Amino acid sequence: QIGGIGTVPVGRVETGIIKPGMIVTFAPANITTEVKSVEMHHESLEQASPGDNVGFNVKNVSVKELRRGYVASDSKNNPARGSQDFFAQVIVLNHPGQISNGYTPVLDCHTAHIACKFAEIKEKCDRRTGKTTEAEPKFIKSGDAATITLVPSKPLCVGAFSDFPPLGRFAVRDMRQTVAVGVIKSVNFKDPTAGKVTKAAEKAGKKK
Repeated sequence: QIGGIGTVPVGRVETGIIKPGMIVTFAPANITTEVKSVEMHHESLEQASPGDNVGFNVKNVSVKELRRGYVASDSKNNPARGSQDFFAQVIVLNHPGQISNGYTPVLDCHTAHIACKFAEIKEKCDRRTGKTTEAEPKFIKSGDAATITLVPSKPLCVGAFSDFPPLGRFAVRDMRQTVAVGVIKSVNFKDPTAGKVTKAAEKAGKKK
């Protein structure tokens, strides 16, 4: 919150560009608004590119409506959405015990930290070739690679690694350490419920 200006989310541009006048949607909350200005190091930019750490001013959105881990994207071009569940290849690095269905550690994915349940361990596979070595294993342990369906405990925005690499990688944290890493193969997106569309977004939409 910046006095006299309003709400200024801060983040890194991962893919594409962001520029003033763009209508963006924040996922997974599905809030749509207009970008009024974009700045980096206190200088206004006409547009920002991947790798830029920027602040961007948005109209009619309060700080309370946004959270760390939300993803802003172009509302007109396949915007990011919250996920119902996702399918990933996971490699267990360092876990003292056995991991079975129902295990619910915290996932660090881009800037989000959200508990996700290992709903179904589908198959164990060879780390090098990717070939299945065991279907529906009872458990996996350190050194194993497996394909798993994960279900987030709270709204979470992720993507397939092949579409958006920054949204498609995660670390699995438990017992204060990284116990596994994963790459997302596919996402079962939530149907976007009618979210908030600000007056600024409606006005800008009419102008075009």
